[in-house]
Amino acid sequence: MALQQLDDEQIRTWTRRQKDQWWFDNVYRKDMAQLTLRSALTGFLLGGILAATALYIGAKTGIGIGVGLTSVILSFAIFKILHSLGVTADYSILENNCTQSIATAAGYMINPMISSLAAYMLITGKIIPWWQMLVWVMVVALIGVLVAFPLKRRFVNEDQLPFPEGRACGVVLDSLYTDGAGGGMYKAKLLGYTSLFAGLYQMIVSDGWMRLIQFKILRMDKWAGMTEPWYLHERLDTYYYNAAIKLNWWIPKIMGTDVRQLGLRLTADVAMFGVGGLMGVRVASSVMLGAFINFVILAPWMIQNGDIAARTLPNGTVVAISRTEIVNQWGLWWAVTMMVVGSMVGLLAKPELFKAAFKSMTGGGKKEKDTGPDPLKDIEVPLWISYVGVPILCAIAAWLVNTLFGVPYIMALIAFPLIFVLTIICINAMALTSWAPIGALAKITQFSMGAIDRSNPANNLLPAGMTADIAFNASSLLSDIKPGYMLGGKPRHQVIGHIIGIVSGALACVPLFFLLFLPPDANGLRSTATIVSEQFAFPSALQWKGVAEIIAKGVSGLPTSAIIAMAVAGLCAVFIEVTNVITRGRLPLSAVSIGLGVVLPPESCFAMWLGALIFWYMGRKNPEKGTKGHTFWVEGCEAISAGLISGAAILGIGNAIINVMM
Repeated sequence: MALQQLDDEQIRTWTRRQKDQWWFDNVYRKDMAQLTLRSALTGFLLGGILAATALYIGAKTGIGIGVGLTSVILSFAIFKILHSLGVTADYSILENNCTQSIATAAGYMINPMISSLAAYMLITGKIIPWWQMLVWVMVVALIGVLVAFPLKRRFVNEDQLPFPEGRACGVVLDSLYTDGAGGGMYKAKLLGYTSLFAGLYQMIVSDGWMRLIQFKILRMDKWAGMTEPWYLHERLDTYYYNAAIKLNWWIPKIMGTDVRQLGLRLTADVAMFGVGGLMGVRVASSVMLGAFINFVILAPWMIQNGDIAARTLPNGTVVAISRTEIVNQWGLWWAVTMMVVGSMVGLLAKPELFKAAFKSMTGGGKKEKDTGPDPLKDIEVPLWISYVGVPILCAIAAWLVNTLFGVPYIMALIAFPLIFVLTIICINAMALTSWAPIGALAKITQFSMGAIDRSNPANNLLPAGMTADIAFNASSLLSDIKPGYMLGGKPRHQVIGHIIGIVSGALACVPLFFLLFLPPDANGLRSTATIVSEQFAFPSALQWKGVAEIIAKGVSGLPTSAIIAMAVAGLCAVFIEVTNVITRGRLPLSAVSIGLGVVLPPESCFAMWLGALIFWYMGRKNPEKGTKGHTFWVEGCEAISAGLISGAAILGIGNAIINVMM
């Protein structure tokens, strides 16, 4: 069935009741299967797997990868294959949409784990028990869902806002079930083959997998005399440095500092290639520029000046200069300034978001009243659930943030009114651009709370994280509902599916967080010192931590060079974002992405840039639709990138599990 929609004149002049009646009569698929046991179970399982990969990539890059289209393609392919084998009936379009809604909701659950909660643990040195983390992320996400209920009818039904990411899922689903099934299976095959390739490669470069295969399965330690497993070094320059030690070869240095201390390594990370393909060459180039400025120019200079130096712990242990020390001692401050100022200017440069938010809160000046029975009464979520549920859950959240984190009740209560305002802004941004400015919006709450009380970092981290996550979940739910609205799905089923996804993502990611980032030592003890590592940079958490420390301590304790760098970074961020506004995005730079390049490992930045460059070049080389090159490199970009990410992430997670178990 071709997608039907109202024209601009109808959207502008019809009342919401007229629009609802038209949708009910022309679009709503009354008897089609939607939230079935198989769609719920498939979404739950896919959501857990995709959320785990999103957590893995989020901890590496600070970037949240969308899983909506990936889950659409995967669930479509799975049930097409099962149907062809006679195992099950064919999957309906609404079942597929419900599956993607559940899986997408699961993917959103990683946000607090890679930002505010991780930052809280880094600052306080306290590990949040797993059950507390599980309860907290689920309560906050549920508040977001309940806040979204009353707003759905305004933004989706009445204003018919585009929600580009959600609309893309709807268009893809419609094409798969009308005349594009072949294209869907082609993308599914691309995703499958690249996942297989990435998984095999990740297995070969993983010590845990190779130890399992060579020692536990093949018993090569018994008959081949092996004491250590063989595996391919993911850092390709390791082979050169090993030979250089034996043969006294040249070791590259910048201003007298070994490039390895600066984090300048050559790594073949296929997951980062995939991330680069998804982020595009403009963002990837900005990330690469940030890494180059910090680690090639500024860091060697500051090491030479003594502003970055080896330090001695109280127990006498010397901490040598490394990428992590460079970031924590000096680079983090100008990076945070660049990201915060850039995101705030980018937000303020979009006055239409604030105008739309004001219009949403005031009713937009519409005077006409709808009369008569509500045609959607039996399929929409009753508003009383939100009116009763939001105050109850907010009271629970206030109690939790006080009991678990020591945040005074008054701080939580002050933050709650901001939720509605920030959610309206976030929804408008998501509806118009598919961009949710949660970083900038969170800083509004973080600085507001910090102005009231600077003594406890949790007083600004947790309320800010709560408001940002609620706003993000509400806007994400409406983006998920958009394809269901386009395809004639029942709203209640999608909301229930979103809640299923919340449970799936939380159950998958909370245990994985402890396994990957808080592994026990030989004595069974865990430490927050293992959260940030060479493998997992946690750039989002470092940004939150940096802002919290500036709020608590100010900048008086920083080196003069770091304060100057912060001032310069702030001015540059303003210049870049204002120039982008004036030129309508023609400046191929992003201030936020430049700052991100500072807190990410340079080797990851290079791998992402290389991946983005390959897809950009091949897209330029194959511009004509219908050609094999265009179909593979342009139309298949997302499937290939998702395959590289998921294959490498799943095997990388498996490697961590093996290392813990063995």
